[in-house]
Amino acid sequence: MEPGVRAETSLLVEEEDTAVSAGSGDVPVLATPRLLALAEEATVKTVRPFLGEDKTSVGTRVELEHRAASPVGAHVTVEAELREVDGPRLVFGFTATDERGTVVGTGVIERVVVDRERFLARAAR
Repeated sequence: MEPGVRAETSLLVEEEDTAVSAGSGDVPVLATPRLLALAEEATVKTVRPFLGEDKTSVGTRVELEHRAASPVGAHVTVEAELREVDGPRLVFGFTATDERGTVVGTGVIERVVVDRERFLARAAR
């Protein structure tokens, strides 16, 4: 796994993706928590091919700037790029844009590669 690896994921904003539905606001536009989930999905997709069945990655840190509103019916695409690999620590940059090319959001997500079974065993305690 090397810096520069990229993946993207997209979403057609629907009612269940809005701030009203998420409880994060009272307007029918893409909720910030939903934008974050979409960005995390892109980071997971970026590294999935490099991890064996016994490994996974978990989120540890997020910086998110939600820069533009996306109403119901908007198409939002998030592209994530692996910027840094420091042992098990992975640092991604991401940009979310809509179908008009407007930057909806940007940010940085850090994840850590972990052993799946050990992680789940610790979480169950």
